[in-house]
Amino acid sequence: MTLRPINRDLVAGVDVGGSKIAVLIVDAELGVHARHAIPTAIGAPGTAAQQIADAVRATADEARIDVARIGAVGVGVPGRVDPVAGVVSLAVNLGWRWLPLRDDLEAILGVPCAVENDVRAAAGGILERGVLGPIRDFVYLSVGTGISAGVVIDGSVHRGTRGLAGEIGHIVVDADGPRCPCGLDGCLETIAAGPAIARAASEAIAAGRRTALATTGNSDAAAVYAAAAAGDSVATEIVNRAGRALARAIHALVMTYDIERVVLGGGVTGAGLGFLRPVLSELDAMRAASELAAEMLPPDIVEISADGREAGSWGAVSVARARASREEVVAREALA
Repeated sequence: MTLRPINRDLVAGVDVGGSKIAVLIVDAELGVHARHAIPTAIGAPGTAAQQIADAVRATADEARIDVARIGAVGVGVPGRVDPVAGVVSLAVNLGWRWLPLRDDLEAILGVPCAVENDVRAAAGGILERGVLGPIRDFVYLSVGTGISAGVVIDGSVHRGTRGLAGEIGHIVVDADGPRCPCGLDGCLETIAAGPAIARAASEAIAAGRRTALATTGNSDAAAVYAAAAAGDSVATEIVNRAGRALARAIHALVMTYDIERVVLGGGVTGAGLGFLRPVLSELDAMRAASELAAEMLPPDIVEISADGREAGSWGAVSVARARASREEVVAREALA
């Protein structure tokens, strides 16, 4: 297939999550020209590329941008991704297996596309844009529909032998906990991810526990954190449990990789300090109990991403820029 020549004017970054597809269109100086999001159709691999292409076009249309100005598209997808082949081999939360997403997307859009794991893309984007200044050893921990970590060691994104480094959402933190889509019981995602928090609230309401959540008709993660901030005891119990589990995951990541910073992102972190306080409280307890933990977990080791909920989209932008650069090199070599 012949792709359109690279136009360095604009690139699009697409973050595919369990609940939405978010798009950023930026220029070469990383100025944002458009942003837009549409719901994700879970378990629809046959229409995945078309959904993403439609999201890119809708974003361009909304900002009155000629889609022909978009010279490359990067896509971040949760799960196991082969960025060389452009194949999503396993995305548990999306129901996608062995999906040739890059080729499908290029066939629709006619421009160079690239696919990467969403959190590894986000971590690479944080590194490329120098968001953390001189720090070269860090983890980007995404807490949304799922939980996963992008690990950067000595200025390089660590992928692991099987391309699944950082899939900490599937470590067991409560063997008696709920069944996870991965097949195990009590994974971190079943305690601290957005759907897990919402499920815990719904179960509390169904059990007849006294909570303001029962009267609002809304028990999603954002509502639970808002209720906790207002002093609701049931909501506070739920977010504290999630915060303790996340703090233990942070401790495990720091002890394993000896990194300098943990950056928290993903949709659940939109609760801001309400999200962060239970995590910091548990980390304080760890420091008080262990001299080693106090050394490994200094007070400034954790921060919420400056990109907010857009860390994945910005990571996908970096993936698109890298693909555009590779295509430019090929084009120059062909003319030489």
